[in-house]
Amino acid sequence: MICLSCKTDKKNIDAAENTSTKPKFEWQNTALSYEKRIDVLISEMTLEEKTSQLLDVCPPIERLNIPKYNWWNEALHGVARNGRATVFPQAIAFGATFDDALIKRVGTAISDEARAKYNEAIKVGNRSRYAGLTFWSPNINIFRDARWGRGQETYGEDPFLTSKIGVAFVKGLQGNDPNYIKAAACAKHYAVHSGPEEFRHEFNAVVNKKDLFETYLPAFEALVKEANVEGVMGAYNRTLGEPCCGSPYLLQDILRDDWGFKGYIVSDCGAISDFHRFHKVTQTPEESAALALKSGTTINCGNVYSTLKSALNQKLITTELIDKRLKESLLTRFKLGMFDPVGSNPYDHITSEVVDSDKHRKLAREVAQKSIVLLKNKNNVLPLKKDIRNLYVVGPSASSEEVLLGNYYGLTSTTQTILDGIVSKVSLGTTINYKSGVLPFRKNVNPIDWTTGEAASADACIAVMGISGLLEGEEGEALASSDKGDRTSLKLPQNQIDFIKKIRNNGDKPLILVLTGGSPIAIPELHDLVDAIVFVWYPGEEGGNAVADVLFGDVSPSGKLPITFPKSVDQLPPYEDYNMKGRTYKYMTQEPLYPFGFGLTYTSIEYKNLDVDSNYEVTVDVTNTGNTLSDEVVQLYISSPLSNEIDPIFDLKSFKRITLNPNETKTLTFKLNRKTFNQFNENGESVERNGNYTIYISGALPSQRSLDLGASKFIKTNIKL
Repeated sequence: MICLSCKTDKKNIDAAENTSTKPKFEWQNTALSYEKRIDVLISEMTLEEKTSQLLDVCPPIERLNIPKYNWWNEALHGVARNGRATVFPQAIAFGATFDDALIKRVGTAISDEARAKYNEAIKVGNRSRYAGLTFWSPNINIFRDARWGRGQETYGEDPFLTSKIGVAFVKGLQGNDPNYIKAAACAKHYAVHSGPEEFRHEFNAVVNKKDLFETYLPAFEALVKEANVEGVMGAYNRTLGEPCCGSPYLLQDILRDDWGFKGYIVSDCGAISDFHRFHKVTQTPEESAALALKSGTTINCGNVYSTLKSALNQKLITTELIDKRLKESLLTRFKLGMFDPVGSNPYDHITSEVVDSDKHRKLAREVAQKSIVLLKNKNNVLPLKKDIRNLYVVGPSASSEEVLLGNYYGLTSTTQTILDGIVSKVSLGTTINYKSGVLPFRKNVNPIDWTTGEAASADACIAVMGISGLLEGEEGEALASSDKGDRTSLKLPQNQIDFIKKIRNNGDKPLILVLTGGSPIAIPELHDLVDAIVFVWYPGEEGGNAVADVLFGDVSPSGKLPITFPKSVDQLPPYEDYNMKGRTYKYMTQEPLYPFGFGLTYTSIEYKNLDVDSNYEVTVDVTNTGNTLSDEVVQLYISSPLSNEIDPIFDLKSFKRITLNPNETKTLTFKLNRKTFNQFNENGESVERNGNYTIYISGALPSQRSLDLGASKFIKTNIKL
């Protein structure tokens, strides 16, 4: 927590005294508290100057020595859209690691690079978009429907997992200095925002209070209360009839009053103009600006707040309200040290050497390794031997840099494609060949096939298929999408399916399917045809090396699915239905293709001696009964007395990632409490229900489908409340 009254400590007094020039303005006096300095600054500003600082593009106020500032920046999986930076795996892969400690290290690395780049940008006078320190990340929306093109930006479908990964990311991004924030994180998109992309500017997310507080809000609450996230972004849509950036219920009653949020609130870009253009809840830009400002939106990404003076003249708002919102926004900039002498901020000393450094590339590789999910491994065909005699690689994703990036990415000259990783891993004596063999999303134009026969006759074939950000993403970015970034079908493109079938029909040698993507890909027609399936997400700049590490056994796969893979869209409720019945592993009664939490390793894991004491402390012995060192993600679920058909069937309550040597046993402890077993009622209230509860310990969702796919046998015990 930032201490607003701690600015008189010795460090800051010394910094002020050591400044070679006396501050020109009282608000520049670093011996004063942030709040006092801001009050003085606001008192010196004209109305026009005040309102100009409530837009995402803040012009300079030269007479007060206030430089230009652009609020818009992105850091979803690395500093984005601003030149060179480490490109970590896409955010959905963060969820697949089930490793919050690892993701905190990622957040720390990203903010180090952010500060280094900011320090360099200031030297050359670059204060443009994406050059600041207010990052509109992470995206902690719940990936409730596999069709959503932006689901790849999230940490998956589970509120608990999303909360743990999100809190860790924010803590890493913002740093731990008592007086300054290294970079300002922002939780988005608040709230109940998860597609369809085509209608995001106009739809009303109708959701019951139980689902609102059980599913959609927990991660936002956790980031506010546990991580002290600096910003919250309001979504485009309406929720319960009110536009999210103009909802007193969401922004005041819940966010500020109930949760105690003290930071800034920003609109999604253009969202306030949606009030009168699409939602039709206001008639004019002035009315929209007034509604947003009164409801709590501090910064308008867009230009509607340029009408605030007119709204004031129409008596729709007051100068006191303008001052209040301005203070909320300026506080973030002060905590970032933007108005203090260079050198008084500890982060001023971070230099450019950290950007895309060897250390950060190794971290990107580790994240990719731990996110890769092994979905099938018939007869232990994986790992492959590095001295394999003849290896054939096919598929449009093998040599593609596009599939490494996801969306909202930075740039680097050190990308390692999956083909690069495979080639660098095998013996020099191995005959290895590559042909794409098939176009990414449509039938080959040239009917001549020089690929499938050669691929089928090799000692093994690695087919690197899947989708990319060209097919899924935000409404204007997925250039190959006919649905503005969403996916109406979850299938692999049909031409890729046909190509895999043709390879299999031509031979019976090991066929390994490597899939890239940021969302579930339904492959029921391929699961039984291929020998192994590896899902690698969009694995970042070191993705090719990480994939090869897993394929050839340098690393045992240990990623787990953070989202359910359905067999087809037929298993999903209507896309526009925001109630959770039938959605995600918690409420889905149909058998999925691959369950939440599922992922195989190159060893076997056994769970024994599950015990729960009177203080709800759970202990369990976990043993690696195989011959391979491996990580395992140990998952704890509960099931509870069902009061109706929409309560969770299973509910993830804790997890631990551990490393086990062959034949090693570790005793794990999970510290629960009575509130762990609370349920949400129809009013969105957390209540205690008496009855019999079941606690499960497993390496995947404790379902029959997980067992059928090869997951370790789960154990369970009952307790009564």
